[in-house]
Amino acid sequence: MKHADEPRVRRDAKDAPATLPHALSDGAPSLQRNGGMVWYFFAPARKLWRLIHSAVVGVTILELLPRQQLEAQGGAGHWKASGDDPQFRLRPRNPELMRTSGWFMLSYTFEAEHPVAMQVFIDCGEGFEENTAISLSVDAPGQVDIPLYLPKNVRGLRLDPASAAVSFRIGTPRLVRLREAPGQAVRRSVTTSLPQYTFAHARFLLKPLHQISRNMNEGAHWSSHGEDPYFRLDIKEKSAFFVGWCRLDLALHGTHRRADAKFYFDTGNGFNEAETLRISVLNDRPVQRIFRFVHAPRAIRFDPMQGVGDFRVDTLRFERLDETQAKSAMLRHLVSTEADFAGYNTEKALKKIVTEAQAEGKRTLDHLLARYEQCVDIPLSTNIAYEEWIESVEAASLPDKLTIQSTLDAMRSTPSLSIVMPVYNTQEADLRACIDSVLAQSYPHWELCIADDASTKPHVRRILNEYAQKDARIRVIYRPQNGHISRASNSALELASGEFVALLDHDDALSEHALYFMARAINDHPEAQIFYSDEDKIDSKGKRFEPHFKSDWNPDLFYSHNYVSHLGVYRRDLLRRIGGFRVGVEGSQDYDLLLRCLPHVEAAQIIHIPRVLYHWRMVEGSTALASKEKNYTTDAGIKALRDHFAERGSEGIRVSAGLLPNVYRVQRLIPVPAPLVSLLIPTRDRKAITEVAVRSILDKTTYANYEIIILDNGSVEPETLAWFDAIQRGIKSVRVIRYDHPFNYSAINNFGVQHARGSLIGLINNDVEVINPNWLTEMVSQACREDIGCVGAKLYYSDGKIQHAGVILGIGGVAGHAHKYFNQNHHGYFSRLKLVQNISAVTAACLLVRKEIYEAVGGLDEENLKVAFNDVDLCLKVREAGYRNLWTPYAELYHHESVSRGKEDSSEKQARFRKEVEFMQEKWGESLRHDPYYNPNLTLEREDFSIGV
Repeated sequence: MKHADEPRVRRDAKDAPATLPHALSDGAPSLQRNGGMVWYFFAPARKLWRLIHSAVVGVTILELLPRQQLEAQGGAGHWKASGDDPQFRLRPRNPELMRTSGWFMLSYTFEAEHPVAMQVFIDCGEGFEENTAISLSVDAPGQVDIPLYLPKNVRGLRLDPASAAVSFRIGTPRLVRLREAPGQAVRRSVTTSLPQYTFAHARFLLKPLHQISRNMNEGAHWSSHGEDPYFRLDIKEKSAFFVGWCRLDLALHGTHRRADAKFYFDTGNGFNEAETLRISVLNDRPVQRIFRFVHAPRAIRFDPMQGVGDFRVDTLRFERLDETQAKSAMLRHLVSTEADFAGYNTEKALKKIVTEAQAEGKRTLDHLLARYEQCVDIPLSTNIAYEEWIESVEAASLPDKLTIQSTLDAMRSTPSLSIVMPVYNTQEADLRACIDSVLAQSYPHWELCIADDASTKPHVRRILNEYAQKDARIRVIYRPQNGHISRASNSALELASGEFVALLDHDDALSEHALYFMARAINDHPEAQIFYSDEDKIDSKGKRFEPHFKSDWNPDLFYSHNYVSHLGVYRRDLLRRIGGFRVGVEGSQDYDLLLRCLPHVEAAQIIHIPRVLYHWRMVEGSTALASKEKNYTTDAGIKALRDHFAERGSEGIRVSAGLLPNVYRVQRLIPVPAPLVSLLIPTRDRKAITEVAVRSILDKTTYANYEIIILDNGSVEPETLAWFDAIQRGIKSVRVIRYDHPFNYSAINNFGVQHARGSLIGLINNDVEVINPNWLTEMVSQACREDIGCVGAKLYYSDGKIQHAGVILGIGGVAGHAHKYFNQNHHGYFSRLKLVQNISAVTAACLLVRKEIYEAVGGLDEENLKVAFNDVDLCLKVREAGYRNLWTPYAELYHHESVSRGKEDSSEKQARFRKEVEFMQEKWGESLRHDPYYNPNLTLEREDFSIGV
């Protein structure tokens, strides 16, 4: 009897097709032609033939079976791809060859009308998943050889010959068993095992939904085409979802060094910001995160990155943990990463957590989770990223000897710089390294003025004498008695003869080109009086870390702490004018020095150089090691600030310690009489949300002189209208004004300003909620300052994460919120989440500005910016008018921003948004590319102050 799959109709050889139709063949050669005769193989003979062929020959021909978007052309092997996803199924004539695992070489000839990207997929029982793809590019006709590792009992192979419409010719593919693995270089680019995508016990696939497409380049599976790419996790087994503790394992590989991934969990309220998990992932470095499902998710959305790029997801697993496992994992992480747990084991760490929880009145597990979340929060700038920045960004920007010489020859002047350095009992290695860094300067016009403050260690004088004899530019004075750092600095300053003075601590180091870049800046800004640079820290082995990429001159940030610090350079005449360093503020003597300079300089005469020119050495007792080691500096800084404001005749200013060591709070009194504030709250229905905002203002705000104007943009719900009527009758300070026109956020608020009675305007969203009662007092005290324009608040999402801490220009093409998604207790980038500071813009979700300023700049742009960026535009107009905008952490509110995400906006809304983006970019241009309160060395891809590499 014939095998059931054999052809039932006999043909002569001349009529037999070169390839049997799929319905008539099981993949083996069921007929062979030889000399015009047709041979039929019965099943046993055919199986024996396969086994011999597999064991001895180790090769099989693969038939090309077109699946989609492929059209056969005239000649043999000629095809046309009609779309961006053409597919062949590769069917082996000898499937026995693929019944065992091992390495194979897939080979065929290929020729196309232009270069193409192609992929091979392996079905191991889960279908042709994207994560099994092997990608390559073919840019010239010829032989294509692809090494494949095939697991046992592969179900099938698929070839996608192109990623776009193209005509091509392909030869018959052959699959050849390899006797040994291919070379290591080849194997690294081949997927030899499948990524595990699992949720509890269930496997799942990634379904691209927005701004993601398949990628055909080597080493990646996906491409992101915008700022908001995301997948949906296709989890078939809904029973896998659970409530309780979970460990997430994630590993990504992509074109960017780092990706900020986010997971949205729909627990019945859609995908919203309140129910999210955010993870920062370094390329090819697996990361784990412990968290807790309070409610079982119904669906999960995965945003692998923010921005354009290629990537693949190597690992994505959600594993259920019990409470003991979760607790142990979190404790291990704290012990291994947190400084205050150094030397602890998990048992001792748990006792510390219990003690802290009891002191704060919290449950132990809740406090442990909070501590864990704080230490795994979005990292600011990992040392890996900084090392990459040093190698790829800084190194490429440094001058060579010829460039330096040609620059010096072209300089209008070559200013002389006197480096002032007080010394006291410095460690020998640190002192030598410090002086050597001066000797190594690429700029030659300097002198090093050293004052030894009566050191008791004999090696200090020996080393100083040695270096003074080595180079005549090194000048040393030995003080007869110890007078502390201010007197010693003045002694060194007396030796200075240069036009400018640079300050250097005795155990720190200058970068090689520090004085060269200073000299260039002096030439570029001949009227400037003060210069300062970025800085980092350096350990005993010379490793650089923790770079501080600073803001340009930021007066209110400076009043909050000494962010200027090093490398500071001053005109010598200016220092002579103020009498040098002041005795009595030791510990903050540099801070006091600059404060006393401020009355004699204009803001434009203080120049920031965005380069790391100074290295703080991390040694015992150094401020670089731990600010807590010099707690006395906080008191010295407070004295310096108080004296500064007293000497300027500023009345009604109170200076106190800030929220962290070595930071300060400068409070200003409210004018008498207290100005009336008009708080404008646009809304349409949504009574429950708006009532929370209004009620929290009425119940919690200690500032008394305000009115609330609810701008009703067409509410129709009876409940809302009844509430409007009731609240106006019950509370005289609340008014409801109808605005019956199409929604236009700018126009609504401009309309409200026309009806405002107050001299201060507050733009307030209807979904905010007051946290601290003095929020309005703080904002009014700042907004009443003559030089201040718009004032913004610190806003949190409902889960306590940061929603707004000021606006950074340039992020996302226009602007983004600083420190977005950071933990509420996080200090921020060099403490900026705890400091009053000047900022380019603040959000209109909670913004205060004097009415006269608002009207003078034309208010919000209701013609070009009806929805987005109108607040940024307003702030930039205010800044352009000569005012400084300001953000304060002492005004705290929730911003319950929970609009569902993941839904496609209408084409009309997308077009409107693009138009507003284009308007902002055209109007503000360079201002969006350089935010003076940010730093060009920091990223514009994220809002976390990470390094831009």
